Amino acid sequence: MGQGREPRRGQAYDGELGAAVARAQEGDEAAFAVAYRLVQPGLLGYLRGIVGGDAEDVASDAWLEVARDLARFKGDGAGFRGWTATIARHRALDHLRRQKVRPRSSALEQDVLELPGPHSTHDQALEALSTERALELVRSLPRDQAEAVLLRVVVGLDGPAAARVLGKRPGAVRTAAHRGLKRLATRLGAAGVTNEDPRTLGESK
Repeated sequence: MGQGREPRRGQAYDGELGAAVARAQEGDEAAFAVAYRLVQPGLLGYLRGIVGGDAEDVASDAWLEVARDLARFKGDGAGFRGWTATIARHRALDHLRRQKVRPRSSALEQDVLELPGPHSTHDQALEALSTERALELVRSLPRDQAEAVLLRVVVGLDGPAAARVLGKRPGAVRTAAHRGLKRLATRLGAAGVTNEDPRTLGESK
């Protein structure tokens, strides 16, 4: 991540999240509630981008699995966000297979899209989105681009973590996210943000 950049929404709380997860693994129910509060908004936004109005139900299934397997988790706050996103994605794909429908994009909650101030492609493209506009634009993206954008910007994962969730190479996820954000920025008429290097997305070299 470039020097001077503020952390993404999720990344800003990784220290607190890691500490809460560690306490939760020791049986602290209040700490598990803290971890849930820090992770759920981004996770729910991601699921809305995959299963639409069924996101709440899928998220509930995912959290049941998280609670069941919490003792086996090893890692820090960032790792926990990636782990929960992987579980949620598996539950979402199971849900879609059961429903036998194509993945649906839906409106992302406005509060999920309120990002910090540094100027970059994802900041300038997404800070201007209304809920209705988000529905229209995210739905228009190819599936790989939409999911990469959701994981990078809404869940707040870095490139390698998003790649692990999707089972792809970091370079492929970086490219998909960059193309998706560039397309969003272009459609929003965000002048001057479409020619930035992909590493403005926070991708590690």
